[in-house]
Amino acid sequence: MRFASVPFNQNQVGWPLNEEDLYRQPSLSGDIKADWVIIGSGYAGVSFARRLASLNPQLNIVLIDAECAATSSSARNSGFIIGLPHNIGSSTAELKKAQDYRALLQEGIRLLDETVTEHQIACEWENVGKYHCQIDPSSEAIMQEYVDNLQLMQEPYSLLDGEALYQKLGTRLYSKGIYTPGCILVNPAKLIAGLARHLPENVTVYHQTPALAMRQENGGVRVTTLQGTIRADQAMLATNALSRELSPTVSRQASMATYASITAPLTPEQRQRLPAMESWGLTPVNAIAGATLRYTHDHRFLVRQHVDPALRGVITAGQTASAARQHLALFHAAYPQLQDVPLERTWSGTISVTRNGAPVWGRLAPQIWTAGGCNGAGVSKQTIAGTLLADLAMGQD
Repeated sequence: MRFASVPFNQNQVGWPLNEEDLYRQPSLSGDIKADWVIIGSGYAGVSFARRLASLNPQLNIVLIDAECAATSSSARNSGFIIGLPHNIGSSTAELKKAQDYRALLQEGIRLLDETVTEHQIACEWENVGKYHCQIDPSSEAIMQEYVDNLQLMQEPYSLLDGEALYQKLGTRLYSKGIYTPGCILVNPAKLIAGLARHLPENVTVYHQTPALAMRQENGGVRVTTLQGTIRADQAMLATNALSRELSPTVSRQASMATYASITAPLTPEQRQRLPAMESWGLTPVNAIAGATLRYTHDHRFLVRQHVDPALRGVITAGQTASAARQHLALFHAAYPQLQDVPLERTWSGTISVTRNGAPVWGRLAPQIWTAGGCNGAGVSKQTIAGTLLADLAMGQD
């Protein structure tokens, strides 16, 4: 039997976590049966499980993960929960599509906010908006297109020049920026750990339980794990690009690795070298070549830059070290007054990309469903994708 790839990052998540966040459920040992098996405890997987369980509390639902939620790819992002599409287009049809997409993203945020509030999940949730910035004036056309898009969608925004950005961000690296309210910043590892920890009672979670193979048989599915099997009536794949190794019908997405570094907390003396700043988040005009930055409530800087193919979900220590060197150079370029601030940790995580930017979503076979192809910025997107997929599977309008 040919086994599926198991995701592996040869590094540790850098977001601060406590013992409750890192608590691991037992791994599966033995053969069990379930109504549903969900593979992957990221935002799509946990939202699907939550919605499915609430629609029918009698269902026996099993959720497995190769790691645990707090160390999964969903814990490894930069913590932006975005409610606006980046690109719209010029036609009336494209505008309507963007408005519908915005409604989905904002419903995803509402669902997350509701769950975080209900269960009092401590994830450093901050509704502070975000900055979208350019370094080089040659990016002016892209910035203007973004402004035009915001105006078409009647979204509030503020334009800032280099000096205004310095007062907000403490760096003179950027020549122009656009601030938009409504973006939520979180500690994503604490968020996904909390969401997975507070699932309904009819959801059983197994950690350290990679899905090695999946077969359709006897009108259902059989999932083979390291030390057991799960026979279920139906399966949901929340494994993004690695789904194709479990189900050949999912082949239109590729796995890419992104990298982030976080600094040690700044000392009071180091903070004196900067303007007085609150928490903020920044995305670059060039999403591939540019760097995403954050300044956190506990006075750390986060740098995210660099992308590698990771077609089998594996990222090595050498790749991580290379990214760390790039991040340190970029941080020093942006903040030359903070040469003595060390990077505390560098880590990686994978995203799933599709050629046309569309998700891979829906029913793949009579017993198999999926919500994948997130194409980045997946916290609110995959939350609503998993929720609506559960509605579809249960025949809800």
